[in-house]
Amino acid sequence: MWVKLCCLLLYFLALFVLARVFEAVAWYESGFLATQLVDPVALSFRKLRTILECRGLGHSGLPEKKDVRELVEKSGDLMEGELYSALKEEEASESVSSTNFSGEMHFYELVEDTKDGIWLVQVVANDRSPLVGKVHWEKMVKKVSRFGIRTGTFNCSSDPRYCRRRGWLKSTLIMSVPQTSTSKGKVMLKEYNGRKIEVEHIFKWITAHAASRIKTIYSSEHLKEEWNKSDQYRVKIYLFANLDQPPAFFSALSVKFTGRVEFIFVNVENWDNKSYMAEIGIYKTPSYILRTPEGIYRYGNNTGEFISLRAMDSFLRSLQPEVNDLFVLSLVLVNLMAWMDLFITQGATIKRFVVLISTLGTYNSLLIISWLPVLGFLQLPYLDSFYEYSLKLFRYSNTTTLASWVRADWMFYSSHPALFLSTYLGHGLLIDYFEKKRRRNNNTDEVNANNLEWLSSLWDWYTSYLFHPIASFQHFPFDSDWDEDPDLFLERLAFPDLWLHPLIPTDYIKNLPMWRFKCLGVHSDEETLETFQDSESDSDGENKEVFSSEKEASEDDELNAFHRRAEGEQRCRVETCSCASERCRREPYGRKARSYGSCSTAGDVEPDWSAWPSEMLHCTECVVCLENFASGCLLMGLPCGHVFHQNCIVMWLAGGRHCCPVCRWASYKKKQPYTHPQPLSDDSPS
Repeated sequence: MWVKLCCLLLYFLALFVLARVFEAVAWYESGFLATQLVDPVALSFRKLRTILECRGLGHSGLPEKKDVRELVEKSGDLMEGELYSALKEEEASESVSSTNFSGEMHFYELVEDTKDGIWLVQVVANDRSPLVGKVHWEKMVKKVSRFGIRTGTFNCSSDPRYCRRRGWLKSTLIMSVPQTSTSKGKVMLKEYNGRKIEVEHIFKWITAHAASRIKTIYSSEHLKEEWNKSDQYRVKIYLFANLDQPPAFFSALSVKFTGRVEFIFVNVENWDNKSYMAEIGIYKTPSYILRTPEGIYRYGNNTGEFISLRAMDSFLRSLQPEVNDLFVLSLVLVNLMAWMDLFITQGATIKRFVVLISTLGTYNSLLIISWLPVLGFLQLPYLDSFYEYSLKLFRYSNTTTLASWVRADWMFYSSHPALFLSTYLGHGLLIDYFEKKRRRNNNTDEVNANNLEWLSSLWDWYTSYLFHPIASFQHFPFDSDWDEDPDLFLERLAFPDLWLHPLIPTDYIKNLPMWRFKCLGVHSDEETLETFQDSESDSDGENKEVFSSEKEASEDDELNAFHRRAEGEQRCRVETCSCASERCRREPYGRKARSYGSCSTAGDVEPDWSAWPSEMLHCTECVVCLENFASGCLLMGLPCGHVFHQNCIVMWLAGGRHCCPVCRWASYKKKQPYTHPQPLSDDSPS
């Protein structure tokens, strides 16, 4: 995960540097930067009209270029970046889709239940033609879509009862605007009653109703009162301009940020005394002033702060984000990071996509799960102060020059998605190249694996876990309520040669009990010098030696070992032990067992049974190598209670035979511990 995060941060850094390179190239070729101001006098009538349409100002009654230029100057300063974006948007001939409502519920869900947007709906009455023709309606849809206004058509033939209840007996235009200034407030529907069915007149009607929601100030006294007033809004944006009404993009943003930011229009057209404006730091008009508890910020002085809907929307979102904005941002970042796995993973192509799908599912699930408690905590009333401090941190950080560069780069790359995807693909291919080179230097075999080999290994893994019981990963010993494992019966009924070998981890071997074999009255030099820690290190070394020799064992050696063990079990009944005089006891399941170690009394020295674990069976011979236990040798016991040389049993288990050589009990499963019978006392009644 950290590798993918570092790769994603490196990609963002590359995008930032690439954007600066593009700016340098544009400056070298044209001689201007995106933040450089443009003189409207030098622009043509078509370009001036395009700027007015993007800002949402009507120009139908202004035939002269001078009047159009003055209107552009009154609405705000023009930058090279805004001019380039406006001309590109005009050249793009993309058709904007319009919604066709199927009935009352569809209309209510999209229009009346949407509290933070403006809708323009054309209602077509039964057996009537629409109020706006098809050609004019397409122009209308394209014009209002620039300002985030959604459009739709409701045909009364699909739901005539709803049209009669609403009073829509003739074709008309309906506009929905939030009625209150609070978030998620009521929505009011307004009907167009104009006589002229033209695009410009309808657009003026829309902008007039949208501007009526904005608080308008006409005098300096009113401005002084509003400026010093403290209310629920922590963030306010003022427009000081000599206009009849605010631009359409300003009105559309006031609807979009309802309940978060208050929009105020200060009309200074007929002001004689502007002294108070100088007192609060406003020296020129038009000006877009953002007022926060931290101070005053002049919008338009930094990179990418254009007088347009898209630029100001990204600016306000960074200052006063919603929880949904943060969730969408985290979702995009997490998925970009997850797609890095497609290039980091090496090997077969199918393997890459399987790992990618798994990573996407895991990351998105973790993201949603982690957001659930966050949403719950934000509902608590005690976290209001934490929420305010978080917004203050956002305002401090997003009013810096670096934040303006990031917003400008975001708008640039989002308007050029092909460039964004191509740079992401190129960055991923570079990661794939360096990762492949690194793994080849480390002699990793998975780099050269093809699709068939990987699918075959995946099928082997799947079938092995499908047809065989999975070994327990718990450390031995562990408590269990079952005296007998039901899987043992199924294993004995199965045909081992017809099944795949189970993939059982060998981690449990190091948790099996180990101790040294001692005889009473015999003390070797090795016992007096070695400590318990030395015995542990000795066992670890022997484990490593045995594990390294696992690959060298063959099937013939395995069969020979079985024959040797069978012959040894017959000879153990007659061979003598050098230090033991006690016979081995019962086998598991409570039956009388055959002895698998010699129990003759040829020697005078007896084993020290006190050093043995209580659940282990007493014996003096290893049935794997058919040799007696020597004093000081390292022993290892299995869960069934049988004891062997540590070296012998580890080699047996590491070879894939995860069962006891004597009773075939699984070496990784717990068994009811064996308890030695207590000898009868001499004074017991006969």
